[in-house]
Amino acid sequence: MTENKTKFTGASVDDYLAKRGSEQQRADCRALIALLEKVTQEPPRMWGPSIVGFGAYRYTYESGRSGEAPVVGFAIRGRELVIYVTTEQDRQQSLLDRLGPHKIGKSCLYFKRLADLDRRVLEELVAGSVAEVRRRHG
Repeated sequence: MTENKTKFTGASVDDYLAKRGSEQQRADCRALIALLEKVTQEPPRMWGPSIVGFGAYRYTYESGRSGEAPVVGFAIRGRELVIYVTTEQDRQQSLLDRLGPHKIGKSCLYFKRLADLDRRVLEELVAGSVAEVRRRHG
């Protein structure tokens, strides 16, 4: 099996932010750090070369592959920011309708500027995701 790329690295979050994105993205990332620290009660840590993660959980797939991942995290991806969250529950889906302009993938919430999103809704969305990950994985 190949080794997981997304693992805790010990690299500096500040260095990652300083080298990536625009000044606006860096400001948005600092605000995201505050929000995600508040929700998780965990400090930011680098996972792989480009994910700022909070907390950790262990997973095992049906294939037997296992690893560790952050409970929630974010990254700068070109002109967009992405937050890694679960949005499968009905409550999460209704929050997405009120969030503001975004795109959603399986567990990726993409947006251009934090100012475009309703921060209270975003905090609820993240809190629901964190609760679901912790419920599933302890």
